[in-house]
Amino acid sequence: MANLHDRLAAKIPIWRDELHDLVKNHGDKVISQVTVAQALGGMRGVKGMICDTSEVPPERGLLIRGIPLADLTGHTPEDIFYLLCTGDLPGDAAREDLRAELARRARVPRYVWQVLESLPPQSHPMCMLDTAVLAMQGESRFVQAYHEGVARNELWRSMLEDCLTLLARMPTIAAGIYRLRFRKGDPIEPDPALDYSSNFAHMLGLRDLHAEAADALRLYLVLHCDHEGGNVSAHTCSLVGSALSDAYYSVSAGLNGLSGPLHGLANQECLSWVLEVRDQFGGVPTEAQLRQFAWDTLNSGRVIPGYGHAVLRVTDPRFTALLEFGKAHFPQDEIVQLVARVFEVVPKVLEEQGKAKNPWPNVDAASGAVLHHYGMTEFSYYTVMFSVSRTMGMCAQLIWNRAMGMPIERPKSVTYAWLKQQVSGA
Repeated sequence: MANLHDRLAAKIPIWRDELHDLVKNHGDKVISQVTVAQALGGMRGVKGMICDTSEVPPERGLLIRGIPLADLTGHTPEDIFYLLCTGDLPGDAAREDLRAELARRARVPRYVWQVLESLPPQSHPMCMLDTAVLAMQGESRFVQAYHEGVARNELWRSMLEDCLTLLARMPTIAAGIYRLRFRKGDPIEPDPALDYSSNFAHMLGLRDLHAEAADALRLYLVLHCDHEGGNVSAHTCSLVGSALSDAYYSVSAGLNGLSGPLHGLANQECLSWVLEVRDQFGGVPTEAQLRQFAWDTLNSGRVIPGYGHAVLRVTDPRFTALLEFGKAHFPQDEIVQLVARVFEVVPKVLEEQGKAKNPWPNVDAASGAVLHHYGMTEFSYYTVMFSVSRTMGMCAQLIWNRAMGMPIERPKSVTYAWLKQQVSGA
C-alpha cells in the first residue's frame, strides 16, 4: 500500500471524474425537500451536504468509508486517518510511514507554550486548545501555496501538509494543556519511537501508565474520529474551509462548535449524572433504586444525559465498544458497573415515558467512565480528548474538499415574513 500522499494522488483524479460525471449527467435531480419544521428546527434531516468520510445509518450506527465502526475497533488512529482520507486501510508499510511522519512533526514550537502560559489560570481547556491551534496559523503551507499562485486543483497537497502537522501536534498540545491547566507538571516531550496513542498516553503522564492505558486511548481516538458532515464541528470546519481558509482557521472553528454543551461537552454531563447516582446510593444501586432515580430525574424536568441521539435509533456501537472494554479490563470499577446498570434500566424507563424517539445510549454515556478510571477526573478536559480524535475527521474532510474543488458554501436564507407568506398561500 502506497504512503498517504501517493495513495491520494492516485485516487483523486478518479474521484474528480466521478464527481464531474455526476454533476454533468444528474445535476438537476432533486435529492431533498425542506419543510417549515426543518427550516425552523436546525435543518434536521435536510440533505444538502456531501461527506464521503463517514455516514450514520439510523439502524446501523457509524460507518467509516462504508465499514462498520465495530469492525475497526482493533485498528490504530494511524489506520483510521489513512482510511478516512483514501477509503482504504493501510498496509504495514503505509501505516509505519504515517506513524513516523506524525512522530516527526509532533514537537510543538516554544511560542505555542508561551501563548498558553500567558492565558489566565482559570481558562477553559477548550479555549486553550483552540488558542494553540490558531497560534500556529502563521506556519500554514496552504496559505503559502495559495499566495504563490498554486493551481486550485493542486491545493489539496498543501492542505494535506497542514493537516498532517496539525494532527501530529494535537496530542502534544492536548497533553500539555492537561498538565499545565491542572498542575500535573511541565509538558512532556513526545517520544518519536511511540505510536500515536502510546505517545499521547506518555505525554499525559497517566496514572499507572502501561499498555492497557495506551490501548484505552487508542480505542477512544478511533471511536470519536468522525460522525458524518452535518454535526456542528464537522459542518463548521467544512464551512470555514470552503472559503479557502487553511486548516488552522478551519479546525479552530470546528473546535469552537465542539465546545458547546449540546455537542462535545455532553460526555462530562453524562459522567456527572452517573456520579450523582453513586453519591445518592453510596455505590451501585439496585435496579429498583436506579429506576426510581431515573423517574425522579425525568419528573423534575431534566433529561438523562447520554441517552437518545439525533440520528441513531439503536444502541450506539461506540458505547458498546467502550463498555465492553471496561468490563474486560476493569470490571470491578464502580463507575463501569454503574454505566452497565444504567444501560439495563434507563432504556426501559424512557420507553415507558414515551417521549424519546431513541431510548438507547450514545457514546457519551460510556466515554467518561473510561477516562475516569485512569485518573482523569477533570471533567472540563474531556472535550479536549474528543477534539484530538475528531481532528482526524475534520482534516480528512478538508483534504477531500480541496481535492474535489468544492465551492464556497452559501445556502439561501429567507425571512420569517417570507416563510409566513409562503405557508399562508398569499
